[in-house]
Amino acid sequence: MNPMWAVFRRELRGYFATPLAYVFIVIFLVLAAVFTFQVGGFFERGQADLQPFFRWHPWLYLVLIPAISMRLWAEERNSGSIELLMTLPLTTWQAVLGKFLAAWAFAGVALALTFPVWITVNYLGHPDNGAILAGYVGSLLLAGGFLAIGTCLSAATRNQVVAFVTAALVGFGFLLAGFPVVLDFVRGILPQPFVDAVASLSFLTHFDAISKGVIDLKDLVYFAALIGCWLAATALVLDMKKAE
Repeated sequence: MNPMWAVFRRELRGYFATPLAYVFIVIFLVLAAVFTFQVGGFFERGQADLQPFFRWHPWLYLVLIPAISMRLWAEERNSGSIELLMTLPLTTWQAVLGKFLAAWAFAGVALALTFPVWITVNYLGHPDNGAILAGYVGSLLLAGGFLAIGTCLSAATRNQVVAFVTAALVGFGFLLAGFPVVLDFVRGILPQPFVDAVASLSFLTHFDAISKGVIDLKDLVYFAALIGCWLAATALVLDMKKAE
């Protein structure tokens, strides 16, 4: 078996071996329902779409995804098991990808369990299911972006709390980059090309487009590049720690 998939299976199995996985899933589903039906005014809008559902995903992931990623490497380093992992016949990249994909798959399971919301909107009306499917794809990519950041910051420390806080702060920075107030501030001190560059870094800029049913190549490239860069940084951090 490919060593990466061996790590993937080990990690994914480890998530469901403890009650914390089920607690996370329940919290995610409850918060998603509250934000969709109560805060988002799903029924009051009178429209057959899931915009109130997807609108809150960046803010849910801002807190919940770092809770998944904080243990990926910090726990290994704190317990000393990272030395054992690194002595196995696998490369650093295989270990990084295996752990990341397992955590991403776990987040995907939590997202897939929101299917009753999709059923509800189809029962009440005739939504554009293509746009809804695109929203789910965008949400999964968004989770992957947050997770890649958290993976890197977890590798940089042995303290899970520090990993959680720093991942949340960096993720918040990627969200803020798309806020009008931030762009207006940047526009006041820098030329327009720099403003466009800052906006292009934002999760919101790319996720909003996909969540409305428009899957553009540039948005897919953005998330792929973001995930790839942060995972490369993770491998680099681990190699540096290994050399110490």
